[in-house]
This record gives sequence, C-alpha cells and structure tokens, in this order.
Amino acid sequence: MAAGAKQTCYEGSAVQRFQFFLEQSGEHEAVLQSVRRLLPGEFKRIGAAKSGLDVLGVGSGGGEVDVQMLSLLRSTFPAVPITADIVEGSSELTDNFKALVAKTTDLQKISFAWHIMHSGDYEKQVEAKGDVKKFDFIHMIQMLYYVENLTDTIKFYHNLLKSNGRLMIIIEAANAGWDTLWKTYKKELCVDAITEYCSSGEVVASVKSLGLKYEEHTIHNTFDITECFDPSSATGECMLSFMTAKDHFYQSFTPEIRAGVLDLLRNKCCADKGGRLFFDSSLSCILVHA
Repeated sequence: MAAGAKQTCYEGSAVQRFQFFLEQSGEHEAVLQSVRRLLPGEFKRIGAAKSGLDVLGVGSGGGEVDVQMLSLLRSTFPAVPITADIVEGSSELTDNFKALVAKTTDLQKISFAWHIMHSGDYEKQVEAKGDVKKFDFIHMIQMLYYVENLTDTIKFYHNLLKSNGRLMIIIEAANAGWDTLWKTYKKELCVDAITEYCSSGEVVASVKSLGLKYEEHTIHNTFDITECFDPSSATGECMLSFMTAKDHFYQSFTPEIRAGVLDLLRNKCCADKGGRLFFDSSLSCILVHA
C-alpha cells in the first residue's frame, strides 16, 4: 500500500506486490473478459448520436484494463473525438499507464489528461474549480476500498455523468473470499490503507440509498493459493502479505491470528481441486445509470 499517514494507492514496494498478485491471480483477464462482454452494448447506448465522448478513470493503476476499454470505445466510434481523464495517486503506476498508451496504436488520437492524485483530492479540485467537466463513461475498478465515505464518493462521481452516461464500479463480490477474509479479521486488517472494508454488498446498498438505477454482474474468478499453506514458500508468503495488506505476513500477526487466517482461507474461502486450493476471488461489476 502507499506510504504516508493515509495510504490510498500502491507505491514503492507495494507496486511489486500488486504486480505479483495480478500475475498469480488472473484477475485482470477475468475483468477484461467481463468488459468485452458487457461494454460493447453499453458503449453503443452511451455514444449514440454524440459528437464527442469523454471518459474518466478513477484509480486506474497501470492502465492495463483502461487501455483495453479505451481501445474498445475507439473501435466502436472510430470517427468520434474521445478524451480520457485519468485519476491515479501512484506516479509509478501512472508512468506504466503512459508507456502502455505510447505503444497502443488505437489510442494515439485520444486526448489524455493525467491527474496524479487520490480520488478525494480530485473531488476537492473539481469542487474548487466550479467549472465541472462531465463524462459519458466513468469507471472505478478496485478502488472504493480507499475512500473515506463510500456513499458520498459514489454520489460525487455519479453527478459528473452526462445524460445517458454510465458509472462502472468493479469491486470484490459480497460473500466471496476477500469479503469473508477481511470481514472476519476486520480488527486486524482494517488498520492501514483500508480502514473500512467494503464489497459489492455495501456498494449496492449505497447506490440504492441514492435512488439510482443499476445492474449488477458477477465476474467469476479463482486462483491457486496452495503455496500459502507452505511456511517455507516465498511465493506463499508474498501472496499472504498481499492478501492481508502487510509487508510480511509471518512477522505481522501473532501465531494464533496466522493460524486462524490460514484455517479460514482453507475452509471458508477456497475450493479443493485435486489437492490444490483455489481462492474464490469473484468480483461484481455494477453499472450505474445517469
């Protein structure tokens, strides 16, 4: 997680742990499969009869998913001018994103604006300017864990939508592995970057409380965490550290907590497939209408 009093993005050594997780989990590929299934129709509805399209990515990380979504939008509307505003607190991940853009031919005619700041700071900047830019498509992928007030954040970004726009939120699914782990060990885990864990259950409740129309789609994903149960495995320890948002899993918890976490992972969060343990890393994609 990011350094500082309130860590709100991946920076420093946490970037490497995050990239390691992505390589091991296949999460981005699962998200991309869902995006390719859901967004073509959404983009056609959003962009119908519009002379220009404006996109806002909030917490876009290294841009791996954003680049694919923007390429899809570009191919859907090849002659329509597109702008992309990117809000990301990590300068290292933003540099990765810029490098991806530079080598992606489809994106060369898209106008990018880079906001290297946390979402809360972007909100303050927008409110201070007064002249508010509106967007046709806003996406928030795996970033709502870091905001101070979930409902207020959703309300703010929803208010930035143009007519017929969509706000896409991707977050851990309610009652899946992450939800079970972080809510069972809330006292031990919600102490640094994430102080109030949320999953799709809380997001849907917030959307409903705001009286907004939405659709929810499940993104199924599992990944092998068998190595986590081998104390001598560096791969397992690295994965456990990422899953609990600690620098070193074995140094961060008492023996009792470590044993409890491993027992919970084995018996409540995983499926045994031929002696290998696969963690339920399912996500929810929530599409909120303007």
